[in-house]
Amino acid sequence: MAILELEGVSLYFSVKGEGKPIVFIHPPLLTNENFRYQMEELSKDFKVITFDFRGHGRSLYSNQPITYPLIAEDMKHLLDHLGIEKTFLCGYSTGASIALEFMLTYSDRALGSILVSGMSEVSDFYLRKRISLAVKLANPRTLSFLAYAITYGNSDSKETFTILYNAAVKGDARNINQYYQYSLKYNCTNQLENIDLPILLVYGKKDKSFHRYANLLKERLPGSSLKFIDKEKHQIPTKAAGELNHLIIDFVQLHNE
Repeated sequence: MAILELEGVSLYFSVKGEGKPIVFIHPPLLTNENFRYQMEELSKDFKVITFDFRGHGRSLYSNQPITYPLIAEDMKHLLDHLGIEKTFLCGYSTGASIALEFMLTYSDRALGSILVSGMSEVSDFYLRKRISLAVKLANPRTLSFLAYAITYGNSDSKETFTILYNAAVKGDARNINQYYQYSLKYNCTNQLENIDLPILLVYGKKDKSFHRYANLLKERLPGSSLKFIDKEKHQIPTKAAGELNHLIIDFVQLHNE
């Protein structure tokens, strides 16, 4: 277990493997454990870096409200701590929005990005309702219920569920709530043309409500390519790990400086 001390906040992170670095970025409530299959497989060829956001998993509560710029800044500090000049990014769901924010703010520190089931804004009624419900449930009284629903949906086995759930309930409801709330506000769509980096967009073919975001990002990001994974919905890192890992390997090798 490795800890980075930042302004009175202890951030948990993990590094495994050697080679080109890839930083993985998780959604609200979920933790670095959501990328357990990527850590296991991709660390054979790359330096895989995962971390828990402030107030998530094993990272401590943050007095500073959780925002995407704050998380991007924490990522920069983590790279500095590890002596990494540039890295690939892999963001899942709202974690993909943070990858976009990082590339907009610290473009000189990024080599490119894999955006999995991602978005640059939350603009459809269905997704806004789902996140708004999560905001209501992200409180100390009902956090365990929310954690059960989210981690069960992202689990491919009982073992995965146990690992994801036990990590999720360690988080602080206040910071988790802030992450959900900020995701409703964030919108970088009008800035996407400023990202001049290679980007791989990965979506599930059955995740039809997210295809609008896939097409939007493909249209607005000049250096992007789009791949759909058959027979899968939203939870690709755990439920389609093999296909995702192959796509990441090919992408990083293609754009390896």
